[in-house]
Amino acid sequence: MEFMARATALVGAAMVLARRAAAPRDQAVGGAPQIPQARAQGIMTLKMPTAQGWAPGQVPKAAAGLKVNAFATDLLHPRWIEVLPNGDVLVAEALQQAGPPKSLMDRAVQATMRRARAIGKSANRITLWRDADGDGVAETRKVFVEDQRQPFGMALVNGTFYVGNTDGIVAFDCAEGADRLEGPGRKLVDFKPGGHWTRSLIASPDGRYLYAGVGSLSNIGDEGMEAEEGRAAIWRLDLQTGEAGIFASGLRNPVGTAWEPQTGALWTVVNERDGLGDETPPDYLTHVEEGGFYGWPYCYWGQIVDDRVPQDPQLVARAITPDYALGGHTASLGLCWMPEGTLPGFGAGMVIGQHGSWNRSTLSGYKLIFVPFEGGKPSGPPRDILWGFLSEDEKVSYGRPVGVAVGADGRSLLMADDVGDVIWRVTAA
Repeated sequence: MEFMARATALVGAAMVLARRAAAPRDQAVGGAPQIPQARAQGIMTLKMPTAQGWAPGQVPKAAAGLKVNAFATDLLHPRWIEVLPNGDVLVAEALQQAGPPKSLMDRAVQATMRRARAIGKSANRITLWRDADGDGVAETRKVFVEDQRQPFGMALVNGTFYVGNTDGIVAFDCAEGADRLEGPGRKLVDFKPGGHWTRSLIASPDGRYLYAGVGSLSNIGDEGMEAEEGRAAIWRLDLQTGEAGIFASGLRNPVGTAWEPQTGALWTVVNERDGLGDETPPDYLTHVEEGGFYGWPYCYWGQIVDDRVPQDPQLVARAITPDYALGGHTASLGLCWMPEGTLPGFGAGMVIGQHGSWNRSTLSGYKLIFVPFEGGKPSGPPRDILWGFLSEDEKVSYGRPVGVAVGADGRSLLMADDVGDVIWRVTAA
């Protein structure tokens, strides 16, 4: 079996080279992206860099006028960040866990992901980091809560701390200034684990609702749509009544969420399907409408039909076209609203942590970007804030961007790097 898995990987590598020669030169980005015609790959392109981490003194590259330093180090696959009102920074440390491979392709994928540090043993904890002296480096580290099930999203609302575990939302009583939670917590909502495992959380501005991103089990409903029930959606939990249900659907893997303050709309970044080409379809940033359907798995970018999937014409007809394309397979995960004045040279807009591709012949993502907003909508091309997470030959990754948050001081950004095992802090130079 091991020989066959290696043979599959070698065949895949040869296909990467062939597909790279025909890859589109430009990324599908913006409100009116040029999306190449779909070309079903058969054997999917499989390409990921080897995870190396950062050498001593090595840091990402920052845009002009900015500097970057390590706020916290020696973590174990940090994925998500929550900044508490008192300035403490919580970090969810978790990792995808591999199930039994179902095919030779699964074996090749898992071997590649292990090399990229994308699967393995999960820490299953949330740590608290405190920068008491305000020098931009946390000097205190404590375990805030442990023994969770792949924790990811976090939210503190009216004295209750909520954790988005892969199998549901758990609530803990949390006193003001607490640096550790006790007890098992209270399970409020059940989610199906497996597949896209992250469960981001965000509270409504009035504290009434909690929204959770729940990704699909598979690429395009490969195990049937019954297995996808309750997935590929953003859920809403009413914290007063305890009622929970799907707020919006057809979102293959909605991860980061953020509120746009001018319109009050909820926005999310979504990882689209694989196996149709380097830029087809693009990942995207979009506003989220209550009851809205965004296409998965039947179609993408509005009504572009995926003919690999048994169709539902009624759902295709009402699929909402996303607002803003982010390029194919960038794995845009982290998202936060950045107010004007946070970083010099950047106005108000959305900051996005792009974890980086695996289903492309030429790698994409692996950077922290900014999308400017005006009038409640994206208003221009994306700009890089941090890059340099990937070697020039695409063979090695020093880090991979994930969650992002505005620092407690309002003049910095914090970004989780799950290969570098570090939280980076971006400020004015």
